Amino acid sequence: MGGELRGNSLNIFKSQSAPPTSWSTISFLPEISSSYRRRFISPLSARCPGFVGCSQVFWGKSARPGAGSRELEAIGKPAPLILIRGGGDLATGVAARLWRSGFAVVVTEIAQPRAVRRLVALAEAVYAGRVEVEDLRAVRVEGAEEVRRALETGAIPVVVDSEAAIRRRLEPAALVDGRMRKAPPETGIGGGPFVIGLGPGFTAGQDCHAVVETNRGHTMGRVIWEGIALPDTQIPESVAGVDVDRVLRAPADGVLRARLDLGSLVRKGELVADVDGTALVAPFDGALRGLLHDGLRAKQGEKVGDLDPRADPTYCRLISDKSLAVGGGVLEALLTRPEIRRLLGG
Repeated sequence: MGGELRGNSLNIFKSQSAPPTSWSTISFLPEISSSYRRRFISPLSARCPGFVGCSQVFWGKSARPGAGSRELEAIGKPAPLILIRGGGDLATGVAARLWRSGFAVVVTEIAQPRAVRRLVALAEAVYAGRVEVEDLRAVRVEGAEEVRRALETGAIPVVVDSEAAIRRRLEPAALVDGRMRKAPPETGIGGGPFVIGLGPGFTAGQDCHAVVETNRGHTMGRVIWEGIALPDTQIPESVAGVDVDRVLRAPADGVLRARLDLGSLVRKGELVADVDGTALVAPFDGALRGLLHDGLRAKQGEKVGDLDPRADPTYCRLISDKSLAVGGGVLEALLTRPEIRRLLGG
């Protein structure tokens, strides 16, 4: 691979002898303010002032995406271990990005996870014992030894450990707090050698090393090295023109009982679930994308479900663009660490 700098662009070629026709162009923006640089530009980019980055990924003929950590193990090189607190849909997007990039991933959860988009949440392994989300396979395990055995099979271990105490046994290369509690972490910056927080509630440089923006918009998925993420708007993103109504909320206090399976196509007014006998009905036609686990207690007004107005059941089993964007931000933050790149062979 070769390249040449022309003005504010770097043209990259397939080889040093390739004809002068660029196949990827990386732009340099010297006008970026110093405050923006401190907040969003990683320490790795400091070697190239003004460098923002390139979103294109090129796979060579022999490369294969989704290889996970097993190929590193196959050549005798242990994969760097990342501990993720929480196994909801956002955290699962992070796990997918990391596992497919060669990291070993372990997830910790509470005893009764409250994930809503359960078909794309590794947390569901706490209830089911094992789950598959796209190409990821997660299994519930107990203790550090079972974690190691699960990792050897290429699975993602899920441990019921609300305090993430197992980190002391596993000694992960980094800890990602993906619980979306919108509150500072209990462990603080001492929770691991490198701590990444997802969304509001974290302050980069204070209670974690980096924050990844989770709010939809121009900065979604960006790594924040100084300060905080955008505040929670309490308004879900619009899907096919529907925002607030697509979130299903408990009609009363009590125990939720599902009346339909996830992925079901529903009609407006159809019974989706009930909470202690109070009906929860669909506000419009759509696909039931999420619903709190059957038998959990809910408070009136609490989010317990998600209805997709696009009415395509296949979307219910696909990790969302938002989750993958946030996972990409975590991956970027990890790769700024030279010690982690060395573990990956870089």
